[in-house]
Amino acid sequence: GGMLAAAALLVLLAAGPGRADTGRDALREELLLSPLPAGDVAATFQFRTRWDADLQRGAVSHYRLFPKALGRLVAALGVRELHLALTQGFWRTRTWGQPPLQAPAGAELWVWFQPTVTDVDKAWKELSNILSGIFCASLNFIDSTNTVTPTASFKPLGLANGTDHHLLRYAVLPREVVCTENLTPWKKLLPCGSKAGLAVLLKAERLFHSSYHSQAVHIRPVCRDASCLAVSWELRQTLTVVFDTFSSGQGKKDWSLFKMFSRTLTDACPLASESKVYVDISPKNKEKELLEVTPAPTSVLEAVVQGDKRTYAVYDLLSPSLFNTSRSLNVQLKWKRPQDSSELPTPILHAHRYVSGYGLQTGEISTLVYNTHPYRAFPVVLLETVPWYLRLYVHTLTIITKGKENKPSYIHYQPAQDRRRPHLLEMLIQLPANSVTKITIQFERALLKWTEYPPDPNHGFYVSSSVLSALVPSIIAMKDVDVEQSPLFTSLFPSSDGSSYFVRLYTEPLLVNLPTPDFSMPYNVICLTCTVVAVCYGSFYNLLTRTFHVEEPSRGGLAKRLANVIRKFRGVPPL
Repeated sequence: GGMLAAAALLVLLAAGPGRADTGRDALREELLLSPLPAGDVAATFQFRTRWDADLQRGAVSHYRLFPKALGRLVAALGVRELHLALTQGFWRTRTWGQPPLQAPAGAELWVWFQPTVTDVDKAWKELSNILSGIFCASLNFIDSTNTVTPTASFKPLGLANGTDHHLLRYAVLPREVVCTENLTPWKKLLPCGSKAGLAVLLKAERLFHSSYHSQAVHIRPVCRDASCLAVSWELRQTLTVVFDTFSSGQGKKDWSLFKMFSRTLTDACPLASESKVYVDISPKNKEKELLEVTPAPTSVLEAVVQGDKRTYAVYDLLSPSLFNTSRSLNVQLKWKRPQDSSELPTPILHAHRYVSGYGLQTGEISTLVYNTHPYRAFPVVLLETVPWYLRLYVHTLTIITKGKENKPSYIHYQPAQDRRRPHLLEMLIQLPANSVTKITIQFERALLKWTEYPPDPNHGFYVSSSVLSALVPSIIAMKDVDVEQSPLFTSLFPSSDGSSYFVRLYTEPLLVNLPTPDFSMPYNVICLTCTVVAVCYGSFYNLLTRTFHVEEPSRGGLAKRLANVIRKFRGVPPL
């Protein structure tokens, strides 16, 4: 009987508990290594878990690959899409090129809720508090003073039956510092953790010793198949890191997996259906390739990524022949010849933002948007979120392109309310070919209450990054490809047609000084006051409490009088 019971238990375990109410799930993992034009190296990890289940109905009881913490969160709060990014550093678009996935400095969270959610603000507050606990971040500081509802930006990336923007919430915390306590819970959401597969390379000591680090979580509903009659849920965990690994000698910048991560790959995640490493070996000009990779790749892939033709060396970790010669994979890339700085390509769309002015009363925010395409013009949606304590003067808004005024075709402005909500400014601006567009707006600094200043008020106050969303013209026409067959880094932003591709860029965050009281004055006043009180009070207390006794001077005894008579005859002063 015991043997039969054990056999039945093994059959149940092999079948998987709860399989009756859950669908099929699959995991894909990939690593993209991209040599940047400036000589740095970018590594982009993507882990995609796709689950053929209906999370919204709450009928799911068994979780295999999909994290239970996030699955129950989506079901309980009526989340349709969730995008969270934690970033340290700033992606330099002009020198590094267009990123696969960019995020602003600090913490960014934007969520689409289901139409069935009645109180969106309450669900948003609860969601930010729960995510703060899951990722050990300060997302609980998200409130009405830094939350906006965009009308034109941040459209759904997954399936959407409608785009009622009242169901959207967006917030950024530019002061958020990202460190290992945020990376550890992010790695724990992976099906294999950091024990196997590509996640073995995620060594915190190396990841945070870099120029740029960004980790993100994207949850969205997608079509289950081509007919799109059923919905699957997709979780993407992405991590992008930029290393400035320069090696000395002959001007070469050779690097390898071990140089970047202090580790090598030994196997794929056993739960993954696909595990690949892509190395961008595209020639920077029409000549031969500049890069040489070792060991020999499993295959070579040519694809059109971000409107340009790219060549990738592919290492398939599930291929049996990959680990035949050695037990580990250490991809090495060497430059065949030094790269000339004149070969650096300029991105078609990039932007720069700064604050100007003098004094602590007024100032001006300026944004420069560049379109370097030689003959194509295209529109761009600009989103500005400014805290309430910088009072914008909307009548000073100017948009200048090639010395002429450029009127936006769409503008949406929501004024701030003190201590309740920030400014929201959205504009649709046409960028002419080969042009620079300058957008300026003036502001006035408010004087805060003394209890509203942070512990380091002289450090300044952060203004979150501007967001640029645009369909950039492609250099090469893109063909429709199967999302399941194409690499993950090409399929988060689907292209509407083959002539353009979607780009979302973030500018630099701003650091603005506000009128700050001298917080050392209370200390000085307390010290001075206590000193004066101590001296005055002590003197008055002595005068009021001391008793004085008057003593009559005594004339002295017989011996003293005789001594004084003798001294008088001698002419000496008396005693």
